[in-house]
Amino acid sequence: MSESSKGTYALVLRLERSEEITVGKLGTFTFPAGYYLYVGSALGPGGLEARLARHRRRAKKFHWHIDYLLEHAQLVDVWSAASTDKLECLWAQAARQLPGSETPVPGFGSSDCRCLSHLIRLASTPSYEEFTARLLMVNVRNS
Repeated sequence: MSESSKGTYALVLRLERSEEITVGKLGTFTFPAGYYLYVGSALGPGGLEARLARHRRRAKKFHWHIDYLLEHAQLVDVWSAASTDKLECLWAQAARQLPGSETPVPGFGSSDCRCLSHLIRLASTPSYEEFTARLLMVNVRNS
């Protein structure tokens, strides 16, 4: 994958303790402690490298819903795939099918699509292998 590849990514986050967080104009929500998967795409200039570098930066102007959660949660891992196709909705659908998944904040990261949310909470560390298996099943169903 080239450094400026466009693509889709999932941020694996851990929130140590339950917190009330205001997410821009979306509102204030209680985020239970646990693991979160946030799915996004990087189809613009700079691709995945630029978007992921921005998510890793602490000092930044808040622009996306995820910026507010990243102020409180620890980034544990990043999963990504190079593609010029908009795949974040499929990825979010696959993440919602992981065991024990919950959608704590409807509309989080999904204001430009019809998905319930692009943020999924899990009680334990999400498995990349299980996620990719769910993604294959979702892909087959949507073909």
